[in-house]
Amino acid sequence: MIHIDAYVLLQEYQTNTWLVWDDVSQEAILVDPAGISLELDSKLDTLKLKLVLVTHGHGDHIGGCAHYSQKYDAPVAIHEQDAQRLIDSRKNLSEYMGTPISLPAADRLLREGEIILLGQYLGVVIHTPGHTPGSICFYIDKFLISGDTLFELSIGRTDFPGGSHQQIIDSIRSKLYSLPDEVVVFPGHGPRTSIGMEKLNNPFVR
Repeated sequence: MIHIDAYVLLQEYQTNTWLVWDDVSQEAILVDPAGISLELDSKLDTLKLKLVLVTHGHGDHIGGCAHYSQKYDAPVAIHEQDAQRLIDSRKNLSEYMGTPISLPAADRLLREGEIILLGQYLGVVIHTPGHTPGSICFYIDKFLISGDTLFELSIGRTDFPGGSHQQIIDSIRSKLYSLPDEVVVFPGHGPRTSIGMEKLNNPFVR
């Protein structure tokens, strides 16, 4: 069975960090480690961290990448179009947030449709440009980690460099709203929601 645990590691931005793990294999994927947490470290000590997955390269989603990659010998993966944001504090906007972050280059560059194995489960990378050119969502079992593409009754900002309102709307309509209504959505900020709920009620995507 797939489990998803929530950690809010960067309180000022209320960024959600998601730990996805399989209770049979005990394999785990850490998504968007915004910072470092002793609670998260304690949980990861009991699991086998396979991958640090970044949904997009903004500074409020990457602050803990180096720590968790190095401590648990897990590669960092990001979409190829956001790769430069990991290593450039201006491109990831952290320089303007007051805490510049420049990380090592990603170990793995992702593209649309790539498969990520977690125990017996197949996770799929969905490229959803709009918030950033390389924004991705991660779909596994009946769960979608949506990064800053889709929120409860909202969508990601598109006024940052590289953002596109039309692209994010197209990404949601064509790629996310084609998923089953019962898929539970775990966003980069705010509470979880579902595809069916957003299709019916999200005022930004009609």
